[in-house]
Amino acid sequence: MIAIIKYNAGNIRSVQNALKRLGCESIITDDKKEIISADKVIFPGVGEAGSAMRYLREKDLDELIISLKQPVLGICLGQQLMCRYSEEGDTKCMGIFDSDVRLFPQVDTVPHMGWNNFFSLKGVLFESISATDDVYYVHSYYPEISSCTTAVCDYILPFSAAMQKENFYATQFHPEKSAATGERILKNFLEL
Repeated sequence: MIAIIKYNAGNIRSVQNALKRLGCESIITDDKKEIISADKVIFPGVGEAGSAMRYLREKDLDELIISLKQPVLGICLGQQLMCRYSEEGDTKCMGIFDSDVRLFPQVDTVPHMGWNNFFSLKGVLFESISATDDVYYVHSYYPEISSCTTAVCDYILPFSAAMQKENFYATQFHPEKSAATGERILKNFLEL
């Protein structure tokens, strides 16, 4: 069973629908026992970092997520909250990834929204994926490149399109909204 973490953020149903299209059952939950016992955990999100982290701390979900041993996939805000710090709301995050999250400079359209590619792909999430494939982004803040970066996107400046450390995987783009490429990435995660 796949647990999708329910917290103060949006976009959870579209992740569940994408899993259903892949023939995978999932539950949306903030119940610690259900999350711990899940085969895999997805931590998606669209929202604001400060209020999302407050909710996670109130429910002790931040400590729970950090302690998980099964594969965990953070998506968009989920990836950002797995970093050390976010400029959005001056927020201390979970610190799984050694990266900070910054606001894009206002030299082009912000938010970064729509289809874009990525490069420097490495790791199991990107098996059968190429740098010519496009994925869907919608964000105003970006995770800096770090030792955990497994894919890079260049919009205004290069940033971490994906990250991985031990059992923690994350994407700044939305695989659930990224057509066949996103479906393949989700399938690669489910097959871990």
